[in-house]
Amino acid sequence: MEVFGRRVAKLRAELGVTQGQLAGRVGISRVALSHVEAGMSWPSERTVLLLAGLFRIEPHELVAGTTYPAAKAQRLPLVAPRYTEVEHRLALLAADLRWFEELAAVPEAGALVARTAAGWRQQLVALTASTPEPEARAPLHDALSALSRW
Repeated sequence: MEVFGRRVAKLRAELGVTQGQLAGRVGISRVALSHVEAGMSWPSERTVLLLAGLFRIEPHELVAGTTYPAAKAQRLPLVAPRYTEVEHRLALLAADLRWFEELAAVPEAGALVARTAAGWRQQLVALTASTPEPEARAPLHDALSALSRW
């Protein structure tokens, strides 16, 4: 059986983030995450859910075969949200940008593409303003640049 904290530390390292960065993403202190990774404490079910989402796995997959207490594991939800609002919007925009490319050869579609691109610009500007993390804002700025063509 794997120590739960070691699994979290391994997945964090694979994600390429520091303890402070991961702790900030799940709303706990760096010291609390350090204690989890060292096996000194157990995270709440809420924290396990958020960690699973960041690691892009389900909560039960995160705790399976580890020392995480079975009683706490039974209270975990079956699925975790795996994408942030920024990631979700950027994926939708990527699909629309591919659609714009297909429509570029259709002269009658120009007005529709222009309206859709304008709507995307408004959404991305608002999302950028409401996103506190600089590393999450950078891809939004890139997306706004990609929209400038349209």
